[in-house]
Amino acid sequence: MQKLEKSIEQQLVKAVKSAGGIAPKFVSPGFSGMPDRLILLPEGHMAFAELKAPGKKPRKLQVARHQLLRRLGYQVFVIDSPEGLSDIIKKIGGEGNGI
Repeated sequence: MQKLEKSIEQQLVKAVKSAGGIAPKFVSPGFSGMPDRLILLPEGHMAFAELKAPGKKPRKLQVARHQLLRRLGYQVFVIDSPEGLSDIIKKIGGEGNGI
């Protein structure tokens, strides 16, 4: 993982924790292309997060997995910048005061 992507990921984890939730790594053996993190907030609010270096886009398989999750009713966020993390947390159902 690139240094910038890792930094964004760490900021996401910190923001989610500050909002009272957790953002564990998501590993799905045998089902490639799934997002990097789960975002789990109080009161059952959850979403998936794909972390990318600034300006980078998800691979074709990742896009397909994101579409599948969205069809199932889940929110999926592709995050390539720490800006807007509070807005993402608000969209998921958190307070958004994590940064």
